[in-house]
Amino acid sequence: MFGAAIAQAQNGGTPSAGGGLVSFIPLILIFVIFYFLLIRPQQKKQKDHQAFLGNLKKGDDVVTSGGLHGEITGLTDRVVTLQIADNVRVKVSRQYVMGSASSQAAPAESPKSAGG
Repeated sequence: MFGAAIAQAQNGGTPSAGGGLVSFIPLILIFVIFYFLLIRPQQKKQKDHQAFLGNLKKGDDVVTSGGLHGEITGLTDRVVTLQIADNVRVKVSRQYVMGSASSQAAPAESPKSAGG
């Protein structure tokens, strides 16, 4: 144990240049893995959502993050007016529109057989 310390002291106490870089390789690999598994997909999802919000138009059926389903009856830069029932309209911030109501709808369940 003391032999390594003595040998290092005789060499001027400077570690080899390759040893410092090699010790950072696991840290670099972890960052690369986090980028491809977490950061990049989140950025893609955010970009797709911004494109969706930019393509909204009157008559679209949408779902908000609060769970309201409605048809767009008015649009501004920041606010979407939704008709959620006859003569019932609500204003929602555009950023809270999560997606199309048709893509959020649950698939129809097949009827169970009578022989059950």
